[in-house]
Amino acid sequence: MNNDITSIKERNQRVEADKAWETSRTRRLIIATGTYLIVAGYLSFIGIKDPWLHAAVPASAYLISTFSLPFIKKSWVTKVYKP
Repeated sequence: MNNDITSIKERNQRVEADKAWETSRTRRLIIATGTYLIVAGYLSFIGIKDPWLHAAVPASAYLISTFSLPFIKKSWVTKVYKP
């Protein structure tokens, strides 16, 4: 019985840590930076003028979308999901 409770508490800690990571700004910035570098490298490779400037578009779009998602989620939950 005690082992069951301990394993449930450990599982809950892992789930909470995963949830915190999924919503962290650190994760968002790492993904945006990775996106920027990959796109800029690709655009540079194919010879696009000012690839480092153009690569900011998808990285910025990603950041804007992630910052707007909490608002959209709240609206969706109240209007569509209706628990």
